[in-house]
Amino acid sequence: MELTVVMPCLNEAETVETCVRKALACMREHGIIGEVVIADNGSTDGSQQLARDAGARVVHVDQKGYGNALMGGIRAARGKFVIMGDADDSYDFTGLLPFVEQLRDGADLVMGNRFRGGIAPGAMPPLHRYLGNPVLSFIGRLFFPSEIGDFHCGLRGFRRDSIMRLGLQTGGMEFASEMVVKATLQGLDVREVPTTLSPDGRSRPPHLRSWRDGWRHLRFLLLYSPRWLFFIPGLALMTFGLVAGAALTFGPVYIGKLAFDVDTLVGASAMVVIGFQAVLFALFTKVYAAEEGFLPEDRRVRRLVDIITLEKGLIAGGLLAVAGLGGLVASLAHWGGRGFGELIPAESLRLVVPSATAFIMSFQTIFAALFISILGIRRSKETPVDIAASAAEEAAEAVSHEPAVGA
Repeated sequence: MELTVVMPCLNEAETVETCVRKALACMREHGIIGEVVIADNGSTDGSQQLARDAGARVVHVDQKGYGNALMGGIRAARGKFVIMGDADDSYDFTGLLPFVEQLRDGADLVMGNRFRGGIAPGAMPPLHRYLGNPVLSFIGRLFFPSEIGDFHCGLRGFRRDSIMRLGLQTGGMEFASEMVVKATLQGLDVREVPTTLSPDGRSRPPHLRSWRDGWRHLRFLLLYSPRWLFFIPGLALMTFGLVAGAALTFGPVYIGKLAFDVDTLVGASAMVVIGFQAVLFALFTKVYAAEEGFLPEDRRVRRLVDIITLEKGLIAGGLLAVAGLGGLVASLAHWGGRGFGELIPAESLRLVVPSATAFIMSFQTIFAALFISILGIRRSKETPVDIAASAAEEAAEAVSHEPAVGA
């Protein structure tokens, strides 16, 4: 079977029959051998029987959520290719041929683009059309090496085996972003075709919740991009703190009538510490995600981890600790020079703050080196070849212990 059209369904009695008939008619018209699978997520309005009467196969998915319903339908699909789309009659299931042609041409994932194909009046709320979708799609393109213009189009086609290998896990609306992000990170052939969006045929409100589901999409994009979540903000914060701290260590800085002194130096120290911790978190996340298979291995991070060994990390942390302790000893000497009496903060803090910052960063470096070493411990994983070899050995051993015939 070449094609399975999967439609998630939750109380779509008004439109599901129309969608099924359109998809089947399209396949008949173009000579495509295929089926329609309705992934029912607990409908109570008779959608299941209406879908069966129209010619679809219905599979029940107990776990609630858009992503869960779709994954249930994809697992049940018998086709080499799968095209997914909502069962609310907002997408034109008579126009599936461009997706099939791209899949036949070798594409792994073919996304619909509603902004290129056309959005009918009233089909998409202004909040989604002019803010939500454009902004989230821009963030997706910024965070990941993708050229997809519409990250959240619900009509898309893909090779079933390619998508199953991605290990998609999200159960809600963010499933749409997860598919594009993981396909991009794994280097799959991702393409885009124009598609149209029409007002849906339902009389009830949609299941989508703008702010809640928008946040879930944004959260997913951030969590799958340690570079933008941790590294770039942390590096910017640490750089600014270092520049400001270096300038203020030698005396106050004046910009016009504004005077920046030791109180700003304390703030700069906090920026350095927080920024350094964020950069370390980016490294932790990259190593952990690569080891667990959440993200593909980053060769630059792997080279960095290979270069910065535990021993080198301990040495670097030790040197920072020595510098910090040296500064604290100097500040103690400065205090002794004042007879261990009252100090002038504008003088003493210029020694204490940089020294304490170096001391804190020394422990951060040491702990980071230890933690990365723990993350780098590779677990032995039994491969299919190992399993087959073990089974063969067990079978051979069992045969060798069987008594000979006639003995």
